[in-house]
Amino acid sequence: MNAVVLDPLGRVLLARREAPPIWNLPGGKLEPGEAPWHAAERETREEVGLHVEVVRLVGVYDRSPAGRSVLVFLCRRVAGTPTVTVEATEVRWFPMDNLPADINPYQPARIRDAVTGRAAVLRSQPGPSVRQLYPDH
Repeated sequence: MNAVVLDPLGRVLLARREAPPIWNLPGGKLEPGEAPWHAAERETREEVGLHVEVVRLVGVYDRSPAGRSVLVFLCRRVAGTPTVTVEATEVRWFPMDNLPADINPYQPARIRDAVTGRAAVLRSQPGPSVRQLYPDH
């Protein structure tokens, strides 16, 4: 699950993780009994210290055979300031036309879908897992 959070200038919030050391959308796994949209809100709060509210489902991204499907939600900021946490070594807002080169390779399409789409997309994103792409971390 990923959360796409935009600021008033239209920049997207990304967090750099320690392993692998690449930029990612806030997100993670569901806890038992948790709704996916609540997981998006919780993971964003835990990962970058920002309280958000889900606006809509951006899409379902099939990662088979390398991984599971990923739900992506567009979220709006409710409170807080993005901050470094134990899960994020760096947190920054990026303009859409200047995403970092070292971003999770599957996420630029998800960000574009969040910004340009009005209805949820169903998209296949085959390829190696991020852990396979960055094995030394």
